[in-house]
This record gives sequence, C-alpha cells and structure tokens, in this order.
Amino acid sequence: MFEALTEKLDGVFKKVTGRGRLSETDIKNALKEVRLALLEADVNYKVVKGLVDDIRERALGQEVFGSLTPGQQLIKIVNEELTRLMGETQQGLHLTGKAPHSVMLVGLQGAGKTTTAAKLARYIHSQGRHPYLVPADIYRPAAIDQLKILGAQINVPVYNSDPGQRPEDICTDALSRAGGEHADVLVIDTAGRLHIDETMMEELVRIKTAVDPAEILLVADAMTGQDAVNVSKHFDESLDITGVILSKMEGDARGGAALSIKAVTKKPIKFVGVGEKIDALEPFHPDRMASQILGMGDVLTLIEKAGAEFDEKEARKLEKKLKKNEFDLEDFQTQLRQMKKLGSFEQILGMLPGMGQIKKLKQLKPDERELIRVEAIINSMTKEERRKHKIINGSRRRRIAKGSGTTVQDVNRLLKNFTQTKKMMEQFTKKGNLNMPSLFG
Repeated sequence: MFEALTEKLDGVFKKVTGRGRLSETDIKNALKEVRLALLEADVNYKVVKGLVDDIRERALGQEVFGSLTPGQQLIKIVNEELTRLMGETQQGLHLTGKAPHSVMLVGLQGAGKTTTAAKLARYIHSQGRHPYLVPADIYRPAAIDQLKILGAQINVPVYNSDPGQRPEDICTDALSRAGGEHADVLVIDTAGRLHIDETMMEELVRIKTAVDPAEILLVADAMTGQDAVNVSKHFDESLDITGVILSKMEGDARGGAALSIKAVTKKPIKFVGVGEKIDALEPFHPDRMASQILGMGDVLTLIEKAGAEFDEKEARKLEKKLKKNEFDLEDFQTQLRQMKKLGSFEQILGMLPGMGQIKKLKQLKPDERELIRVEAIINSMTKEERRKHKIINGSRRRRIAKGSGTTVQDVNRLLKNFTQTKKMMEQFTKKGNLNMPSLFG
C-alpha cells in the first residue's frame, strides 16, 4: 500500500533530516515536493492544498525553528496532519440500542460488496456478535450463491429469499427472522450498478426506509483513486452514509482515495480490505496508516494480528524447544502455517518500520509459490521424518519429491536451509542471545 507515495516522501524528508537547522526556504521547498507527491498519488487537489497549508502554518512557527531536531519535528507535523486528515481516531461500528441491528452495504458493481459482506460478518462474529447475511441483490443470482458459499465457510447463517421478492421485502423479512437465527446484526448485501443511476438509488432508499439501518457503509474500490472519492460523495448525498469500507487496499500503491475520502465526505473510513482471503478485513486506524505512509511501519497492527493468530501455549512450547535445540520440521511447518495467517510476506514487511523502503529486502522477499512448495514437501514427509530429518536418505527424498509434486533438488534445498537454520539457532542459544520475538508469544 502507498508504495509510490512512501518512496517519494522518504526522499523529501531525507533532505531535511540530519540538518542542524532549517531555513524558511528549506521548509517551503520540502512542502512543495510534498504537494507534488500527494498530487501524483491522486489525492484530491483541494485536499492537498488544505493539508499543505496546515502543515506550512505549523512548520513556519516555533514548532520547527525552536526544535533541536527540526527535520524530525517537520516529519512529526506531517504525520499528525495526515492522521487528522484521515479522521484522527478509529471509528468502529455503532451498534447500540435494541437488537437486531442492520448494517447496509452499498456501492457500485465490481467494488467487492459481496465478498466484503462476508468479511464484515466474520469480523462482527469475532467481536462476540451473531451476524446474519442478507443477499438483497436480486439481479445477480451469482451474488446470492456466492454469499451462501461464503456464509457456510465462516459458519454464519444466510437468509434464503423467495423468487420474486423485492429487495426491501427481503430485508424486512430477514429482520423479522433474525431472532429465530439467534442473530443480532444483519449484514445486507445490496445491488450495485456499473455507474450511479436513479433506479439504483431509489431502491437503496426504499431498503433504508424499510429497515432503518444502524450503519450504511459504502464499499469503494481503493484502486480507482479519485473515482472512489466521487462515488462516495454521490452515495452520501443520496443516502447519508455513516462510513466507508475501502476494498482492494493491498493493490493501491498511490493512496489517493484513503487520503481524500474523509476530507471530502466528512464520513470516516471504518474498514479496509487488504486481500482476497475471508479474514482480510481490518479496522482502519488513521494514525497507523499515516505512520505507514511515512515509512514508520505499523507494528501495533502486526502485534494485534499475531496475538489473534498465535497460540500462546504453542509459543511457549516452541520457545523451550528452541532453547534445547529440538526445533524440527514439524515445528517449522506449524510456524509456516501461522505466519501465512498474518498475510503475505510483503504485507508483514510493510508493517515493520523502515523496511518498506529497503529495496534490497524487497528483492530478497520469498516467492509466495516457494512457501507453498516448502509446505507441500513437509506434508509429504512421515511424522518420523519431520521429527528426525537426518534419517531422510536418497530413497526417502525421491518418495517425498514424488508425493509433493516437486524435485529431489527442491527437497535437498529445503533440508540444507533447515540444517543451516538449526546451526544458527544453536549458536545463538550457546551465546545466550536467544530472545523470542513478540510474534511468538
């Protein structure tokens, strides 16, 4: 996310950090480059102007000139203003009062509403609530079937509509049946169009009137940049949306939509879609996003994700095995599976301070297909082979390669790398330098 913008801003701030003092000209030149970087990132022109003016006003005051580290103080101001621009604090779902509550998802066709509905239902369920998926897109049968499949995957009930039912009737009937499904939150997937039209808006207004939703969330494609901002504005004018979910954020290297929507619509970004998997939906934290844009990483989100995915008991068990140099391929397989739950290596790298800008690390990042190949090889081993890798002789290697659809060379490479890793761990243990990272407990 924001790769292009982050690289440009990093170049700007490298020129001002390290200097003992900054002149007014230095600051103005730096802000001129910041302005150009934001415009190239497809941020709304008026938003850029307002942001840069606010930064300039603070930067030309005593905040920078009175600081012992003026360059770092300028970055601090930019960070704070970016955070303010995107909403300052994380805005969750407002589901207060008598249940069941309705959360209505709206947006154009192709923005990812149906998938996002299932992702949101999964998130709501993880918060201790009981969601109920409602397919109200009667024009696209595939959307209904897709929601039923996704609902089954996450163990969330899906309303079964009758042929010929109107969208608003589907929603009111689902609302009346929620109690029977032991549900307290309806997640309504509505129909979209390729463009905004009067017929679509009238239908959405009827649904809104029928169920009086606690939330109306616009699902907007982050990769469309300023188009997403314009769409948000139109939907807000017609429906008075309560927030935005930016889908496909993992593919947005510019960041124009995320940086513009709150300022233009005055409505918060509540969630971001960061991948295709059903668990790839995250609450939007403006402060963390600002830090990521400025190359400071997002360690808090990484820790939260790790805390949710890593079993503490298993982590302590692994720590003991590492200290005794008993780490085997079975342990490696377990850790590989857990790491995959955190997201791609690229996503994890982007959350670590400064790592996103290190081009060598980007070139060295492992191919996701290689990780799949490694797991296939380990899966083809017997339990004894995973625990005692030294018994894997030539015939065993041929059998493992055949069973995993790889080559003997692939198996040899895995075993060689694993042996080197064990030796390295042994050296750390002997020196007493083994400190388990926070990801493992």
